[in-house]
Amino acid sequence: MRELPKVYEPKKVEKKIYDFWMDGGWFKGEIDPEKKPFSIVMPPPNVTGQLHMGHALDATLQDILTRYKRMQGYAALWLPGQDHAGIATQIRVEQELREKEGLSRYDLGREKFLERVWDWKHQYGNRIIEQQKSMGVSCDWDRNRFTMDETCAKAVRETFCDLYEKGLIYKGSRIINWCPHCRTALSDAEVEYKDMPGHFWHIRYPVENSDEEFIIATTRPETMLGDTGVAVHPDDERYKHLVGKNAILPLVGRKLPIVADEYVELGFGTGAVKMTPCHDPNDYEVGLRHDLERIQCIDEDARIINGGKYDGLDRYEARKAIVADLEEQGYLVKVEPYNHNVGCCYRCGTVVEPLTSPQWFVKMAPLAKKAIEVVKDGRIKFVPERFTKTYLNWMENVHDWCISRQLWWGHQIPAWYCDDCGHITVSRTDACECEACKSKNIRREEDVLDTWFSSALWPFSTMGWPEKTEELRYWYPTSVMVTGYDIIFFWVARMIFSGMEQMDKEPFKTVFIHGLVPSTSSPATPPETTCASMWKSARPCATSATSSGTRAAL
Repeated sequence: MRELPKVYEPKKVEKKIYDFWMDGGWFKGEIDPEKKPFSIVMPPPNVTGQLHMGHALDATLQDILTRYKRMQGYAALWLPGQDHAGIATQIRVEQELREKEGLSRYDLGREKFLERVWDWKHQYGNRIIEQQKSMGVSCDWDRNRFTMDETCAKAVRETFCDLYEKGLIYKGSRIINWCPHCRTALSDAEVEYKDMPGHFWHIRYPVENSDEEFIIATTRPETMLGDTGVAVHPDDERYKHLVGKNAILPLVGRKLPIVADEYVELGFGTGAVKMTPCHDPNDYEVGLRHDLERIQCIDEDARIINGGKYDGLDRYEARKAIVADLEEQGYLVKVEPYNHNVGCCYRCGTVVEPLTSPQWFVKMAPLAKKAIEVVKDGRIKFVPERFTKTYLNWMENVHDWCISRQLWWGHQIPAWYCDDCGHITVSRTDACECEACKSKNIRREEDVLDTWFSSALWPFSTMGWPEKTEELRYWYPTSVMVTGYDIIFFWVARMIFSGMEQMDKEPFKTVFIHGLVPSTSSPATPPETTCASMWKSARPCATSATSSGTRAAL
């Protein structure tokens, strides 16, 4: 007789059990016309590092549902995978290059740098899989997918070309969110707003050929270098006689057309708003309506351009210099402390700079319509139901989605520019010539697609779409999507409108929303989220946010 060990040693027990399960093929999803299908696609963890306790919570919930359905006699499929996580992974690899070798990606060049990122992916992608196996997850590992594998890449290109041909993808110069640290555009959903202390600077704007003036308050005096107009409300009796005249921009002397627009809130503040179309999304729209000039005064490094003596200064250095000059020349009326919401990059926390830039966009209004209907009519249900309101509120107010990213790691946009005639060729296969003039003098778009563009296709790209596979016919739509409340906008919404557009069918029947696992230093979980209460003492095992919907606060 052998004595039982006093301490449980999981390594001696759990691996044997899991190997037994794997050898027996007990987790394989088998198509069986005699059984009802049940399917879950795993929210793919980012290949930025190891898993954390949030992933453990997410995987546990999916595992419970899948095992329960197997025992009920369903043909159950739990399909695993990993996400390439464009910005996050590139930042991690660049950081490692810088710290270990003193190199930048530009020192290596695009091809060699991408080789390094693929090495990183193989290392951490495999580690993620082994971690999940050690937890005992009952996935069908034979069907494991990666958002940049051949199958998913084909789906991404097909979707891009299809939407472009329908006029739903376009390239244009519009106001976008720019992260000066990550040096890439961000979508609206990738900007997190934080309450920060600031100031209201009240500045005199003289009216041309008049003793009158506007007192205009701003939280960003450095942007006045890009002012091209002053807006007032059409019903504001104080300023009706000034509409059509010009104000004079302090320090610069530029004439600013005075326009009437209902964007200005009647009765709020002084009733006059400076218009900086290149650096504020609302000003951009007002500028379009009134044909205001566009002058960019802050570049992609957050330094001043087109600003005369202030050129080359960091935006915050310029702020100090401009405020000092306004005070010296008698234009500064007063300064008030003011707390306000400031947009920050969701990855690195840098304050985002709104600026006008040529980017690729998806027209969201036509896509949002179907995605709203499918939730309102009950084809997709949120559990808990209260998150339906969160989803609908975002979808009903959605803007065009900026999908281009100034990165090297990701799905390179399948567009080629002709240097002879200027035509853009978008193709499902690599183009060799311009489709318009047949010139060979073409170059490929260097930008890659937003990570969420590929993960939006996850419920059907993982099953072989655009091919009409048996898996799609049997398991799509999937049964349930298990994820955290933090990526309803990032991911859930995009999967829904992508499924409706590409498959003409909802991607899942139920969205099961759970809470997040906070770190010991993170703020408390929101009141509407209770699942995380059981993990209050848990600490994340990784140092990067993930696209699994179970991000730990870092």
